[in-house]
Amino acid sequence: MTDETINIEGAVCAPPLHHNEQIVMGHGAGGRMSHQLIQKAFLPAFQNPALQAGDDAALVDAGLRQQLSISTDSHVVFPLFFPGGDIGKLAVCGTVNDVAMLGAKPLYLTAGFILEEGLQMESLQRVIVSMKEAAEEAGVHIVAGDTKVVQKGKADGLYITTAGIGVVRADVNVSGANAKAGDAVILSGTIGDHGIAVLAARGELGFQSSLQSDVAPLNHLIAAMLDASPNIHVLRDPTRGGLATTLNEIATQSNVGILLDEKTLPIHPEVAAACEMLGFDPLYVANEGKLVTMVPREDVEKVLAAMRKTRYGEGAVIIGEVTAEPKSRVLLKTNLGTTRVVDMLAGEMLPRIC
Repeated sequence: MTDETINIEGAVCAPPLHHNEQIVMGHGAGGRMSHQLIQKAFLPAFQNPALQAGDDAALVDAGLRQQLSISTDSHVVFPLFFPGGDIGKLAVCGTVNDVAMLGAKPLYLTAGFILEEGLQMESLQRVIVSMKEAAEEAGVHIVAGDTKVVQKGKADGLYITTAGIGVVRADVNVSGANAKAGDAVILSGTIGDHGIAVLAARGELGFQSSLQSDVAPLNHLIAAMLDASPNIHVLRDPTRGGLATTLNEIATQSNVGILLDEKTLPIHPEVAAACEMLGFDPLYVANEGKLVTMVPREDVEKVLAAMRKTRYGEGAVIIGEVTAEPKSRVLLKTNLGTTRVVDMLAGEMLPRIC
């Protein structure tokens, strides 16, 4: 879910803004504080049906025979280059994925660049080439853009804002509000790889790591899934706030419960080790090349088979199920046989990784 879109149906209303409130880093972490900021500051001014739907992109009808999926995102990752990717690849893949999560075929992107005085031209060229390659892999075109330069010290070298548009398949109805009791919850692969890879690039792990970010365009994976079953109910990429926050968003949108099984969660050993050392929960660590989907039970096997035949879905596994109760709650059956609540990320855990 991007900062511009959030479903407030059934959500606890945030208190009104006060003139002496200030923005803190937790407002950008993608969790509860981000949601409250949107509810208090943005929704009162911009509220409309497309925005209020609360999905990764907006579904709009422009008077055409097909609906359009539109999304926008800003990228402020530090460092600019990290194992497995960089800010350019992240910008393209992040927006392509958000557009595709409504069952759309992404077609076009725009890109805005905020360049800091002193940025090496070689670094900018690397980012541009990376964006070109990511767009080619996704099969989209970058058709418009803008460039601004700010004084030295006013940015972390480079910020990128992208917007994307795609055409929604006529035979699908995908939304975070469509999860149904009995659906299987499927994850496309290991969680937390991106967040930990970025920390490693900053030298904040305290040990050497070969872990690579999972940043990738997922639109071809989604197309294969929908070819296998147009009955898929939900698609979402668990980026900021991680899998836990994404599932809480879906549970609230659909007014259902979600029960996860800890023993089925795919976590890379290096991610598990880093999280244990740093006191993080992998469920809240960001991903940039994974998706979670809710699929009717009768279609699970063919969707899994289709996913596992693709490059970015080889590790797909069932991690839980959608339940009728408790509504708007995510629960985890632990390895010890107990059950605990998995809440939305409260504030900030890993800053500046998306």
